Amino acid sequence: MLTVALIQTALYWENPTANLAMLEEKIAEITQKVDLIVLPEMFTTGFSMKPEGLAEPMNLTTFKWMRQMAEQSGAVLTGSYIVQEKGQYFNRLLWMPPNGEYDYYDKRHLFRMGKEHEHYTEGQRRIIKEINGWRICPLICYDLRFPVWARNQGLAYDVLLYVANWPAVRRGPWNTLLQARAIENLSYVLGVNRVGEDGHGVAHAGDSVVIDFKGDLLTDRDSAEKTVIYTLDKDALMSFRERFPAHMDADAFEIQH
Repeated sequence: MLTVALIQTALYWENPTANLAMLEEKIAEITQKVDLIVLPEMFTTGFSMKPEGLAEPMNLTTFKWMRQMAEQSGAVLTGSYIVQEKGQYFNRLLWMPPNGEYDYYDKRHLFRMGKEHEHYTEGQRRIIKEINGWRICPLICYDLRFPVWARNQGLAYDVLLYVANWPAVRRGPWNTLLQARAIENLSYVLGVNRVGEDGHGVAHAGDSVVIDFKGDLLTDRDSAEKTVIYTLDKDALMSFRERFPAHMDADAFEIQH
């Protein structure tokens, strides 16, 4: 089993101190044992195009905070924030286990319509991380629209995870594509989106959800601030893959970087 906690919350605009304090309270309110705690995309700032004033080097405030929260909760903590490295800015998802042996994923597909590609550098590698025998592939927001990047070749992962700042005006594609990714990849899908308005007045509908390998919703969609806790069933996943091995007929390909 894998128990996940998805934190659906509003964010203070471009205010890392306030967001970290708020999220620390929400993490402390998780009283049951969980294996993975997921925060939204750019959880310290909201979806900001001002990395020059908001980016942090690795191993600084947010990194240390995530390490502390993971150690205290006994769970892997993940979510993305703005990182500066070698003169470049990244929308970086940090994967922080309780033992501090972290990894990271830089957002591959930068949201052109929001000019994200003009401020940030795209990532070049996908990661797959393991918790209790579960293999998890974390991606970020706009990545959801690009199924090739998420393709589960050789059943490399069991859970596909998206953290997001996905606007309410496009909640239809968010909900539809999350289910599509689950179906086509024979995988559980976790989608974690923020709620509330950002500093530009853009509303976000949340709709954070757990979806099974058949595309069925296992939790309710809504726009309330909440923490969704759910336990995934590995036996059900493996049984379905045995009964319906569609992956054996998938097209082989390689991604050119």
